[in-house]
Amino acid sequence: MADVPENAPDHCPGTDSEDAGKTSACQGCPNQAVCASALPKAPDPAVEEIRERLSSVKHKLLVLSGKGGVGKSTVTAQLAFGLARHEDTQVGVLDVDICGPSIPRVMGLEGEQVHQSGSGWSPVYVEDNLGVMSVGFLLASPDDAVIWRGPKKNGLIKQFLRDVDWGELDYLVVDTPPGTSDEHLSIVQYLSSAGLDGAVIVTTPQEVSLLDVRKEINFCKKVHLPVVGVVENMSGFICPSCQGESQIFPPTTGGAEKMAADMGVPFLGKLPLDPRIGKCCDEGKSFLSVEPESLAAKAYKEVIQRVEEFCSSHSNKENVLNPVE
Repeated sequence: MADVPENAPDHCPGTDSEDAGKTSACQGCPNQAVCASALPKAPDPAVEEIRERLSSVKHKLLVLSGKGGVGKSTVTAQLAFGLARHEDTQVGVLDVDICGPSIPRVMGLEGEQVHQSGSGWSPVYVEDNLGVMSVGFLLASPDDAVIWRGPKKNGLIKQFLRDVDWGELDYLVVDTPPGTSDEHLSIVQYLSSAGLDGAVIVTTPQEVSLLDVRKEINFCKKVHLPVVGVVENMSGFICPSCQGESQIFPPTTGGAEKMAADMGVPFLGKLPLDPRIGKCCDEGKSFLSVEPESLAAKAYKEVIQRVEEFCSSHSNKENVLNPVE
């Protein structure tokens, strides 16, 4: 157990913790500078355990967004549905948005519960080849609030990565919360030796969203996480009746495509705003199956194809990240 100083504040992680001097509980503590600058802690044994657990997962993808409300969970769900369109492709979705787990709803699994066996937690399955794990399955009610500090959230993320029995997977898609904070550092740290393929970054066209997404891209560069590409979501409104398009969020500074070019990262495509996507998410259905001929579905399929091509080109490369400082 971590050594806790006598004058430590409540919820102190302890001087031996990797989070020493770095959590919200450390703010204002007279020992914060000393703890934060202490000698590096011993490697977390969970990193190796997670590497072994996920050794049967071929491709691991993070879905990131610097800003909330850009449709990240929607993109995650439809990406997973699209990757699982082939019955022989095994796909898993891990929801680490601890305080806002929407994946169970958008994938039609609300009210389901996790089962545990001798080999660990079993995912909840949408189809035989599409499994999901989320903190939403652990709550008594979808309306329950998760009010946790960083260390407890990080502990659950570690448990999800180490204890969930995914079996053989072709793709594991990890849905993350907005920002570049505890959850993101934890997921990258714990997967540092497990072979992360990269991150799919979701934004909307307007500058207020791009400001935060630039920070997300710089986060990826700082932790040496490859960027699979940027997706511009809600890129114009497509009328389901006349198929006409109008700009709801005008790209005043050139949109995500220009930003990606300026920052030297790939651009995966533009996903139009179609009200039927929201309806499918509310009902927990695959938009690609319900509206396969829509312009939005075709745009999704192009993005999914580019993600598959990226993973295929990296299939023989093990991306081991540098340790997160």
